[in-house]
Amino acid sequence: MSTVDEDLQLVHGSGNVFRDFGRADADVRQTKVLLAARIIGILDDEGLSTRKAERRTGVSHADFTRIRKVQLDRFTIDRLMTVLNKLGQQVDVQIDVHPRVAAEELPAHP
Repeated sequence: MSTVDEDLQLVHGSGNVFRDFGRADADVRQTKVLLAARIIGILDDEGLSTRKAERRTGVSHADFTRIRKVQLDRFTIDRLMTVLNKLGQQVDVQIDVHPRVAAEELPAHP
């Protein structure tokens, strides 16, 4: 008797979904999403609406709305970091640079 579970293969991702789907700009997209997630978390933690956040930071309500909707094409990494700074956050960046591993070289885990 075969079950659906027997037909599934577990594959571990790289930790960056954009890289896993072959996006050339995967590292930039991942960084933007991580920064935006932190901004959203601060808004939620502090009970800030997009209008209240605008009054507090000078960053437009429309920008906070875009961040909440994860529409990040208009944002650069440094702009998102500036938003975090205006929300009273200090951003520390650690960069690791190493050769890429081709997707076909990633081990599949049964």
